[in-house]
Amino acid sequence: MFIEIPAADGTAEAIVARPTTGEGPFPGVIFYMDAFGLRPRIQEMAQRIADWGYVVLAPNVFYREGTVAELAPSGDMSTQEGREAAGKAAFPRVGRLTSDKAGPDIDAWVRDLRELDSVADGPIGTTGYCMGARLAVRTATSHPEQVAACGGFHGGGLATEDPDSPHLRLGNARARFVFGHADHDRSMAPDAVARLGEALQAAGLEASNEIYGGAPHGYSMADTSAFHPEATERHFQELRALLDGTLKA
Repeated sequence: MFIEIPAADGTAEAIVARPTTGEGPFPGVIFYMDAFGLRPRIQEMAQRIADWGYVVLAPNVFYREGTVAELAPSGDMSTQEGREAAGKAAFPRVGRLTSDKAGPDIDAWVRDLRELDSVADGPIGTTGYCMGARLAVRTATSHPEQVAACGGFHGGGLATEDPDSPHLRLGNARARFVFGHADHDRSMAPDAVARLGEALQAAGLEASNEIYGGAPHGYSMADTSAFHPEATERHFQELRALLDGTLKA
């Protein structure tokens, strides 16, 4: 279901997914969408995670730009041409969501997750896709006392030369990390994957940092031409092991 929640600079819509069976409280998970925004595919993914026994919050991180309906892709992204057209509309929003805006938002998402009914008092998890992987890492590094699990899948820009690169703050984190990188991804090339791995190791963090062979950027998004079923199922398996092993242990 969709709810409205107070964010740093206004009101944001968010998907909340709850387990279809079982009694709470349940551990909480923040789900960071890809650049194409909240839509049925994100709701499907959030519900699948929720049915593992979690309350999942997926906020519209682009709320400053418009509502979910206003920002929704207008074309068929299952074709390469349609996906590229949607990207031309979506990608400028990614650049405008700078770290100085994302930080206060992350504080709000963590708070809002905690205030949802049936969310347990213990540690929380987070997972992110595409640019959402950066937000997931920033959540783990800015709220280390709360975030015990962090997943990032077909993420971009996780370990750059920028002084504000997410990997530079991994020393603050206490979470366990799982990264499933796209193959031949210009936004996360092998040297960046290696840089991320070195930072995880230097921080003494338990982590998996793998490139999924043959999986393109965006592989988990079944409503786009990038969908790769095998990589998607692998990511779900690794994400569930991460969440269950940290939030339910």
